[in-house]
Amino acid sequence: MNAETPVFEKTFPSEEYAGRVQEIRRRMEQAGFDLIICQDPSNMCWLTGYDGWSFYVPQCVLVHLQEESPFWFGRAQDARAAEVTTYLPDDHIIPFSESLVQNPLNHPYEELAGFIRSRGWANARIGIEMDAHYFTARCHATLVHTLPDARIRNNGDLVNWARLVKSDQEVELMRIAGRISTRTMNAAIANLRAGVPQNEVIAEIYRTQVSGVGGFGGDYSSFCPLLQVNEGTSTPHLAWTDAPLPANALVMMEIAGVRRRYNVPLARTAHIGPAPDKLRKLARVIVEGVDAGLEQAKPGNTCESVEAVWQAVLNRNGITKESRVGYPVGVGYPPDWGERTCSLRPGDLTELQAGMCFHFQSGVWLDHFGCAVSESFVVTDRGGERLCDVERDLIVID
Repeated sequence: MNAETPVFEKTFPSEEYAGRVQEIRRRMEQAGFDLIICQDPSNMCWLTGYDGWSFYVPQCVLVHLQEESPFWFGRAQDARAAEVTTYLPDDHIIPFSESLVQNPLNHPYEELAGFIRSRGWANARIGIEMDAHYFTARCHATLVHTLPDARIRNNGDLVNWARLVKSDQEVELMRIAGRISTRTMNAAIANLRAGVPQNEVIAEIYRTQVSGVGGFGGDYSSFCPLLQVNEGTSTPHLAWTDAPLPANALVMMEIAGVRRRYNVPLARTAHIGPAPDKLRKLARVIVEGVDAGLEQAKPGNTCESVEAVWQAVLNRNGITKESRVGYPVGVGYPPDWGERTCSLRPGDLTELQAGMCFHFQSGVWLDHFGCAVSESFVVTDRGGERLCDVERDLIVID
């Protein structure tokens, strides 16, 4: 390979990451932290650009108040991935010994603690991500044991909250991901026919997700495609089987289009054969409620107020939804595309700002069936801008 040939096309310019780190240091100072340790792969990627399927072993990014660049800490054989996907200086890429991978006696965070001590940070005020999916109990116990003089506490998802308002470059990626989501959902709907095995529908979803749209390739999503049939639609998180679709079937699907790890989810409900009137009515009410919520989704309004106008539409029609109706989305890794910060639900007074992106998950799940016609959107001065363009109704397949 020519030495000048780029190994990896980085998602953003170095200035974008530098601005993010500067904002994180500002938030750290306000919160009283000298050092934060981020093990959430989404936060690692957002802070540095690091991208690799390596989150099944301990790894993290460290940000210190007095350091201009973060530090990457991870498995030795993944250090090269840190070199090619980030702008980090070589001496800020810290590999741990391969012998520590899944070692029953010793843990990689013992070496992490040694690195922290070597930098003179043994007495630091350290913020950790207590709710990160891959920050295990053993990671936490090892840090506490090996850094007895440090003041270690939960950092309150500090980086997650900083990710909430997207930059222009991020919003552009979300729009591309929305186009991929649109194409993927339309392809899935086109395959909904009596006798087609559910797994064949999912296979086409995967193919279309990765094929992308308009010269932009797609990526794996942070959540597998979900597909429920008939009574299975009464619960939201069932996956597919290999059973053929019945001749008279209610089908609910939730998928995402993804571009450079930015996820744009979308749910739609279809009926194979003539649809019952009560199902058609439920879909119309859901769409009306989503329209009202998107109109409310303007800067200065709150998450609570978006949910309230949605709920008012449902209540007028004798329906109540107790679970939240939406959550922020953006850069994501398995097992979840949500950012784990605010929610569109009663009591959440988070003020909306232009550039925030949400999945308006409008699913209503009743005792024996359900319906979802969801939308991902970006907050703008005109309200919530849909990121996808798929028929907004119960989709009836004759």
